[in-house]
Amino acid sequence: MSIILVGGMDRLGEQYLKEAKKQGMNLRIFSRAEQNMGSKIRHADAVVIFTNKVSHQARNEAVSAAKKQGIPVFMHHACGVCTLRECLNCVSLIQQQPASAICSQSGKEAQT
Repeated sequence: MSIILVGGMDRLGEQYLKEAKKQGMNLRIFSRAEQNMGSKIRHADAVVIFTNKVSHQARNEAVSAAKKQGIPVFMHHACGVCTLRECLNCVSLIQQQPASAICSQSGKEAQT
């Protein structure tokens, strides 16, 4: 499963990758807006956005690209490894259920 992380702290990048790998997921991190980020998001299974550590431009581009492709988007204000772990658990649950399912662990609804 391929997950895109937009935002977060650069210093936690390795820990984010380790956490995703522990859960059997491939994680790609965009800590800031990149050129053609939308085309790189196209093939993801889900997008996680840490809203407190990302520019409005990067957030808007990620949400727009994900919505065009029908990819679920998870937004959290916190950006720690535990928050990512919760998001990845939600992604796993939603992949097993309909996309409109609400993740009970974090209380966040996936946006499609």
